Amino acid sequence: MRWMIVVVLAGLSCFPLSGSAQTRIGFVNAERVTRESAPAVRAFKRLEREFEKRQTELRKLETGLQSVQSQLERNSVSLSEADRRTREREFLDLSREFQRKDRAFREDYAQRQNEELIGIQDLANRVISQIAERERYDLILQEAVYANPEIDITEKVLKALAEVK
Repeated sequence: MRWMIVVVLAGLSCFPLSGSAQTRIGFVNAERVTRESAPAVRAFKRLEREFEKRQTELRKLETGLQSVQSQLERNSVSLSEADRRTREREFLDLSREFQRKDRAFREDYAQRQNEELIGIQDLANRVISQIAERERYDLILQEAVYANPEIDITEKVLKALAEVK
């Protein structure tokens, strides 16, 4: 499949598009855009603030769980059988609660992260289209095995995204 793309691109460079004498191709590193652009940085800070309280709660729960476990290990010899089973049950209940909350946290965070990434990608695609039209590019790629640095317009995209509020 990839070799077909290379063949098509090689063919494109030989034939003029839209009446021009030379095909103009650009490349954008989409990973850098979704990691380094101003909207991406703002989105990830927003996510951190949004999930900070739940993450702190999880850390406290985990610390409590570790404390109960260490107490159980230290005192298991001196406890009666009934007390030991009660504490083990409490530990297992607390452990299940932690695992449930941790799983819910991770799922919610992943969903919100995906929502933010979709928004960033949509915005980046609009900016890339504007640059392509303004600078008369015939083709802009966002995925490539190799891209010559001379056709890389990622910095232009990052600068344009920095101006978007």
